[in-house]
Amino acid sequence: MLMWRVLGGLAFAAGAVGIVLPVLPTTIFWILAALCFARSDPKVRDWIYARPGIGPQVELFIEHGQMTKAGKRGALIGMTLGAAILTYFFHTRLIVLAIGFAIIALGAAVVLTRKTGSV
Repeated sequence: MLMWRVLGGLAFAAGAVGIVLPVLPTTIFWILAALCFARSDPKVRDWIYARPGIGPQVELFIEHGQMTKAGKRGALIGMTLGAAILTYFFHTRLIVLAIGFAIIALGAAVVLTRKTGSV
């Protein structure tokens, strides 16, 4: 139980940083936080769901396995930007590029296979 709280707190903090610094994606970290808090403290999970703007997106993904059209677009744009940055910095390190692109491709597959819902 304590482990889930700690992991949830770390994921929530990373997502909160992402609100201020667009380097970190807020939504994915808050999805992870809500999943952790669902096991340790459902009140905190519900508090995340109640956050304006991002909370309903997190709840839609966790409770229904869906994403909004805008959420999908934003995620795919972010992944494309991440791939461009990865290429810029690591264009000479092919193994890093291969691993990075594989992770991005997995993320894109998850996004593209989610049903489209609305909040």
